[in-house]
Amino acid sequence: MKGKKTTIHEIAKALNTTASTVSRALNNNPRISEETRNKVLKMAQKLGYEPNTMAASLRRGHSKIIGIIVPYADRIFFSSVIRGIEEEVKKSGYNVIICQSHEKIDHEIDDVNALMSAQVAGIIISISRETTSYDHLKKVMDKSKPLVLFDRTAESINTSSVAIDDFQGAYSAVNHLIENGYKRIAFFSGNKKVSIFRERFRGYQAAMKDNDLPIPDEYIIEVPSDVEQGKLVTAKLMHLPNPPDAICSSSDFSALGAIKWLKENNYTVPGDVGVIGFGNDPFTQYLEPTMTSVDQKSMDMGKTAAQVLLEQLEGKNSIARKVLLSPELMIRDSSQKLSIKKAAV
Repeated sequence: MKGKKTTIHEIAKALNTTASTVSRALNNNPRISEETRNKVLKMAQKLGYEPNTMAASLRRGHSKIIGIIVPYADRIFFSSVIRGIEEEVKKSGYNVIICQSHEKIDHEIDDVNALMSAQVAGIIISISRETTSYDHLKKVMDKSKPLVLFDRTAESINTSSVAIDDFQGAYSAVNHLIENGYKRIAFFSGNKKVSIFRERFRGYQAAMKDNDLPIPDEYIIEVPSDVEQGKLVTAKLMHLPNPPDAICSSSDFSALGAIKWLKENNYTVPGDVGVIGFGNDPFTQYLEPTMTSVDQKSMDMGKTAAQVLLEQLEGKNSIARKVLLSPELMIRDSSQKLSIKKAAV
């Protein structure tokens, strides 16, 4: 009958053996000889046999699928992390399901519930900006399901996490600006309810304090990761009585907005104003001037998050691991005022 699936009984009949032997061969049981296993696999392929993955999941208690939840899968940072995760878990025979929360806590809760219903082997998640309660994640842990947070972490739940040192990333960026002669440095902050933006702001504050530089309140602006918003807030900053001579942004996109506005209004970058972004998105290398940015090590973050999850799945480590990766400041033209001056001499 068209659409009818081949069963292990049909394979057994074709080989004049038992269904239990076929089942053991398909599941790589060591009691089955290599010769028998090869015969079964060859016949299974010939008859178009497709294994019942749901039944296998029920036997194992989980599927061979890892659930990934991100705010937006089309953001370069998240797509790169996903690629790192996927490359790593495939080595161990796992596939991935990707869900998007769109920065909404209710979507995130629905995603977690859907993945749990699908009996995923584990979940890797970057929490939404709205997430302040973690009951939905605690339920995952209560079911002894491996859970790894990445990038955006939560100190109030004892689970594994992988992030970069956002404090150090911002600190090194601001320190680089100071070393290049900038002193009035404004900061584009993200939503400080989110751990990564809190840490980046702390890094900025620490670098300014360590260099005995003032931080006027009007120099600190919460800016979404958006080019147009970057342009708007840059316009406000540059119309201050004492405007900044540099901008350090928590996002490459708002930093791009700053550069666009400055160039459109006859400021030179980095001569009049230095600019640094955060993320090291690919476009930063092709701007005029090229943009200095903090590299978040997204591929490494994905691979490491996958490795931490796989260790838990394989029973190698049941203790929550907190992995902090080192960021890298990618120094380009937008922040190097001193090199411009030297070249002019």
